[in-house]
Amino acid sequence: MRIAFLFPGQASQYVGMGKDLADRFAEIRDLYRLADEIMGASLSRICFEGPEDELRQTMYTQPAIFLHSIAVARLLGVRPTSAAGHSLGEYSALVSAGALSFEDGLRLVKKRGELMQESGSRSPGTMAAVIGAEASLVEEACREASATGVVQAANFNSPGQIVISGSLTGVERALEILKSRGVRIVKKLPVSGAFHSPLMQYAQDEMASVLDSTPIRDASFPVYTNVTAEPVQDAATIRTMLFRQITSPVLWEQSMRNMIREGMERFIEVGPGNVLQGLLKRIDPNAPCETAGTAEEIERVRATLSLDTEDRR
Repeated sequence: MRIAFLFPGQASQYVGMGKDLADRFAEIRDLYRLADEIMGASLSRICFEGPEDELRQTMYTQPAIFLHSIAVARLLGVRPTSAAGHSLGEYSALVSAGALSFEDGLRLVKKRGELMQESGSRSPGTMAAVIGAEASLVEEACREASATGVVQAANFNSPGQIVISGSLTGVERALEILKSRGVRIVKKLPVSGAFHSPLMQYAQDEMASVLDSTPIRDASFPVYTNVTAEPVQDAATIRTMLFRQITSPVLWEQSMRNMIREGMERFIEVGPGNVLQGLLKRIDPNAPCETAGTAEEIERVRATLSLDTEDRR
């Protein structure tokens, strides 16, 4: 069976994430201890106990989701045919594919979170979800609003669900234009910066040297990148995609369509929450996707994977 792993990004976090895994599995307790050492802070305590305000800080949110996702992937014990990760989740996907070590992946994610939070302070901005509008309409509204301030489509998540990002004035003007053209549902998001927009340029510039000094290997299976929605395995291309990703839109809907076109038969959301499962259902209701984030969910997925293997013998 052609299995695809999907790794979630920011906004999938919750207080208590990963605690059941650490309580039940010694190898995961060791993984969390290693993460605490690398972070120089008790990331495990923030994940397990919160408070929520601390977990929601980008500098902790990104490592927390990355750590949980890698813990789940290890417990699943399955090598997928391909993988993709939403924004931050691309780092989790690359670790699962062997392109990055866990330790280097966590260091990169830690730095990425810190730099994106710093970018949000240096160049304040916001993001907003636009529901029920065609991509062409959203992009046209962003082009018109850019005369007022920086704004662009940042996440093409699923049909009728697009996130825009930019300066406060740019985003507000784009929302005004969209409302005037009949778009009923627009919602500002509680974020600390204008992610995947030019306002993250500081983070991108600073990440360049960090990425250049980090060992990256060819991936053992294809990882569909956010920037192009195409599969990559070459180490040099992976490095370029991670650099460009910080200010580029996330082409999630097209990534999923490409994976389906390439024959992926089963999707597993590896990490906290079920955001990606919901998006995939809207992209293609016939594409089966299950979540694996808790110990109970992991056991269920492992059991069905074993049954599938036996059926195909």
